[in-house]
Amino acid sequence: MLAVAKITAKGQTTIPQEVRAALHVAPGDLIAWEVGPDGTATVRRIQPMDIEYLRAVEGTLSEWGSAADDEAYRDL
Repeated sequence: MLAVAKITAKGQTTIPQEVRAALHVAPGDLIAWEVGPDGTATVRRIQPMDIEYLRAVEGTLSEWGSAADDEAYRDL
């Protein structure tokens, strides 16, 4: 699919309807842009992270942060 959109002076653009439909995105959704070394860009829909959940889990991960763990799993 080829869809063309113009970039405004502020660097904004409208995502064409057929692209929004293909990505299953709607107002408020998050998208991620990845630019390859050859200058091509890939865009995809992403799910927002649950920051509160990640903060709660962070405290339980300390048991895996020792020097012995770093040594044991260095080559993985």
